[in-house]
Amino acid sequence: MKKLLSILAVGLALLGSVDLALAQDAASAAAAASDAVAAAPAEAASAVAEAAAEAAPAVAAPVPNKGDVCWMLVSTLLVIMMSIPGLALFYGGLVRSKNMLSVLMQVFVTFSLITVLWVVYGYSLAFSEGNAFIGGFDRLFLKGIFDPATGAFAMGATFSKGVVIPEIVFVAFQATFAAITCGLIVGAFAERVKFSAVLLFMVLWFTFSYTPIAHMVWYWMGPDAYTGPEVVDAMNAKAGLLWQWGALDFAGGTVVHINAAVAGLVGAYMIGKRIGYGKEAMAPHNLTMTMVGASLLWVGWFGFNAGSALEAGNSAALAFLNTFSATAAAVLAWCIGEALMKGKASMLGAASGAVAGLVAITPAAGNVGIIGGLVIGFIAGFACLWGVNGLKKLLGADDSLDVFGVHGVGGIVGALLTGVFNNQALGGPGLVTDWVTATVGSNDILAQVLIQAKAVGVTIVWSAVVAAVSYKIVDLTIGLRVPEEEEREGLDITSHGETAYNK
Repeated sequence: MKKLLSILAVGLALLGSVDLALAQDAASAAAAASDAVAAAPAEAASAVAEAAAEAAPAVAAPVPNKGDVCWMLVSTLLVIMMSIPGLALFYGGLVRSKNMLSVLMQVFVTFSLITVLWVVYGYSLAFSEGNAFIGGFDRLFLKGIFDPATGAFAMGATFSKGVVIPEIVFVAFQATFAAITCGLIVGAFAERVKFSAVLLFMVLWFTFSYTPIAHMVWYWMGPDAYTGPEVVDAMNAKAGLLWQWGALDFAGGTVVHINAAVAGLVGAYMIGKRIGYGKEAMAPHNLTMTMVGASLLWVGWFGFNAGSALEAGNSAALAFLNTFSATAAAVLAWCIGEALMKGKASMLGAASGAVAGLVAITPAAGNVGIIGGLVIGFIAGFACLWGVNGLKKLLGADDSLDVFGVHGVGGIVGALLTGVFNNQALGGPGLVTDWVTATVGSNDILAQVLIQAKAVGVTIVWSAVVAAVSYKIVDLTIGLRVPEEEEREGLDITSHGETAYNK
């Protein structure tokens, strides 16, 4: 028994010594670890802090407002409607029945052609960074608009700081502007031009006239680029030439209407008059269609003008009302003028007055006040009535559907009067005088009108030169005009093998 108790005592003693040793080893390890942490370099702690900072959420990029995006998509659809069927029916009703389909085809296919060219290279030349006259190729085939890896669209600037829309929406909206501008030219040489010649001319003129003018008037770096006074000059230098000058063109008085009208007038001169012009009756064959077309133009123009605000806000609302009221004023003015001149107001006159008002208010839509819009509409009605009567006789050109008389005269009137009625003293909204702070003010009226006149002059000269060269190239390659017998028979049958009306 004593031996057993001795063995137990020895075992307990050994176990206690082992526990003590283990406890000492653990304490030593803890102390060593503590010393190691204490000895870690300060750079390690700094690296940890930096990693934590990087892991913190970044400042969120601007997110498009769904209301703005929806408005821009609707505006794009409205402009498509004003082109086809609006412009096509307006023009189609004005020609003789034997040429009805030829005009519809020229407008319809031109619209399609320019839309494709816009996606391929037109948008890039007009709205990417290049120089003061033309953009570059950064957006060729719309490169960079969409990132398939992330499923994200690039964002485009509006006219408000921190407000964006998907750039692809802006691409589509501006495509309709380019397409309808080329379609407008068709009316000046209707009833006598080869279909193939129309398309080749449009490719040349669109490339070398429309895209540069659009770039010069509308391209800039956007409000968010103006982060401080030190960058203002650099940002301004990247903008288009006429934007740098301070020219105001809300929705296309220079870019669309004057640009197209001058090209049409040059074509009327170079192609020559229709056979029998001035000797044979060439009255419109269907004024009902012309009235329907004019009505579609008026409705679609709300997208054209109010959509150019790029946001569903105050500017769009102002442009919407001005488009409404100025057009109505122009209709009344044209009818009054016709009644005074001829003793009667005509349906053709009322429809033409509507288009005249729409054209004139285009550069002014969001740039003038309500009274200014009404005045511009009234003046445009009378001015364009003179344009299709007195001025047309002075020019001596066979501008078949009065493209210059309405779009040229109306565009010039609207562009110049924008410089007058933009002034806040005359009820206008003014303009942004400092994009860093978004400060709004007014320029001296005479100074702004002179800027507007310079923009008009540049557009006239540029478009005329490009148009003349383009017509000449087409004439030397495939010929501009159909043979005399085909013109007499009508372009519907000879160019397209069909007729608008089956007897």
